[in-house]
Amino acid sequence: MLEVDSAGTHAYHAGELPDKRARQVAAKRGYDLAGLRARRVRDQDFSHFDHILAMDRQNLEFLRRSCPTEYLPKLGLFLDYANGSTLDEVPDPYYGSSEGFENVLDLCEQAARGLVESILVKPGPDKRVDFR
Repeated sequence: MLEVDSAGTHAYHAGELPDKRARQVAAKRGYDLAGLRARRVRDQDFSHFDHILAMDRQNLEFLRRSCPTEYLPKLGLFLDYANGSTLDEVPDPYYGSSEGFENVLDLCEQAARGLVESILVKPGPDKRVDFR
């Protein structure tokens, strides 16, 4: 079983739907985000998930400061799994156009493929992955 969740490092938009442009871009590719609501990372996420991946270095640093020492090896950057990408941080599309959201979704799909491939080559118990 593969469990995936999403959470922010701050609670600015807790309980809200994803940005309208993100929902529109996702829907064009067949993703339904209607049930997704923003939430802040919880302490139990660090023990529950096998990987906790940040979209950028600033959020990764926040996670490092919040994470119990024994779980620090679980932290990383999401785009570290994006085989062939020259970027290591997902750009924030919020102040741009829908094209920025298209680009971010391209990067996320690329990284998700790489992450799943890396999990499939590692034997072990059920894997739980959390995207930040």
